Amino acid sequence: MSEPLLPSFASDAVNLASPRMGAEVVYATDEFFASKERLIKDTEPQFIPDKYDNHGKWMDGWESSRRRDGGYDHCIISLKAGGTIEGVDIDTRHFTGNHPPYASIDGTLSTSSPKEDTVWMEVIPKTEIKPDTHNFIEVKSWERLNYIRFNIYPDGGVARLRIYGHPIPAWQQHDPTGVHELSAITNGGHIVGYNDAHYGNPWVILSPGRGVDMGDGWETRRRREPGNDWIIIALGARGIVERIELDTAHFKGNYPDRCSVEATTLEDTNETSLIHEGVNWLNLMDEQKLSMDRIHTFESDKINSIGPASHLRLSIYPDGGVSRFRAFGRLASPETI
Repeated sequence: MSEPLLPSFASDAVNLASPRMGAEVVYATDEFFASKERLIKDTEPQFIPDKYDNHGKWMDGWESSRRRDGGYDHCIISLKAGGTIEGVDIDTRHFTGNHPPYASIDGTLSTSSPKEDTVWMEVIPKTEIKPDTHNFIEVKSWERLNYIRFNIYPDGGVARLRIYGHPIPAWQQHDPTGVHELSAITNGGHIVGYNDAHYGNPWVILSPGRGVDMGDGWETRRRREPGNDWIIIALGARGIVERIELDTAHFKGNYPDRCSVEATTLEDTNETSLIHEGVNWLNLMDEQKLSMDRIHTFESDKINSIGPASHLRLSIYPDGGVSRFRAFGRLASPETI
């Protein structure tokens, strides 16, 4: 089966239902054949022909038993990084005669876990979905949500559910004048570009928590020529960086020897221009020595006063792997939030 072309929302937005974003499936009416937790796994679904367990054929997704009562199944997903939703992917790969023929999605914004009296808003009406494929559906509403109710009619299995959207930044929920993690993906930070990403997934360096293993980070190939590797990060909002953290968790024989950080302020929306030469990068942090498998914190005299920035360029010397990168600071214009 060939992969379909991704709609713009799947390539430009963030998967709010990713466990790396803190998402969790907190409830399911039924998960007899396959666990609800598999529904939001970051990995691609796989099919193992001869794998069975005590409940029958092992499937990589969420699968309920066959209903005989005329009802339907649903599960509830907590989006720790709540936000606005642009579209979803109801991925039924490897589910053929056991996929649900219809699905719908509801949402709510709540400070506590949903209860029986929770008022749900329709995000996607009851829609026909196809077996063994991606089902991309655009969302028309842009309400802020932090809980999703995924309904399948009447029962069956779904490999993965991706909820693509834009997180609600911390400064829109708490004190806008405080110090925030400006680079966090949960605050709207994202990767603009890089010169190499042979291993791992570059975007995860902006995700919460520490890396679970060496594959949970950004790693370049072994450099055999002069120079160094780099990656460009867009901050969630223009701000004044006061502290930088770089984590080399699990990178031991392959961590970078040194790192530095530059900054710039982009006046237009053409971020791709940052990848090319001619950008006025200012020296935010001089080269600093790094160590294996450790959180490095740089602040005070290590951070240069250069004013507000919208984008950062992390350079590593000469190559290697980085698990997490964080830039903390204050908003340049908190009064506008």
